[in-house]
Amino acid sequence: MKRIVLTGILILAMLAAAGCGNGKPNQLNYTVEPFAFTNQDEKEISLADLKGSVWVANLIFTYCETVCPVMSVNMAELQQRLKSANVDAQLVSFSVDPEHDDPSALRSYLGKFNADFSNWSALTGYEFDAIKTFVLRSFKAPIAKDEASGQVIHGTSFYLVDQSGTVVAKYDGLENTPYEKIIKDIKALQR
Repeated sequence: MKRIVLTGILILAMLAAAGCGNGKPNQLNYTVEPFAFTNQDEKEISLADLKGSVWVANLIFTYCETVCPVMSVNMAELQQRLKSANVDAQLVSFSVDPEHDDPSALRSYLGKFNADFSNWSALTGYEFDAIKTFVLRSFKAPIAKDEASGQVIHGTSFYLVDQSGTVVAKYDGLENTPYEKIIKDIKALQR
């Protein structure tokens, strides 16, 4: 009987170990579409520029009256925690309202959250239909204009992108943002 129990425990341990893999996040497997957009400093940032780096993306617009300010506070908090943990990662905020969000508007907006632009880029420089298609294909998230309010409806996730440009995980960017989990996952990708 002991032998059967020990064999069962050994099998369970092996299954558990196999399920753990290498500890790298692999919740999602979305390929980020190639892009070349303009950042808050009027410089082009492309997917090729981010290759080799781990980055966290989100969707915002500067005159958002609901979720964007909270998400931007949370992204700023993530930026501070990454610095404190000495973890190197890029942060990328894509504007979902490029008609209103020019580079100076994005710089001013993120400045309100004490953004450090050395590793946080806010991107614009495309048509609404282009970002709508890009976000749907790259992050599997729809965006839409709400004609009644003049606002843009969009997702509130933070997306973790690996060095090859693959979205591997997403997290709540609005409430209960799991900063430590994000940092742990970034470190796992960088190993």
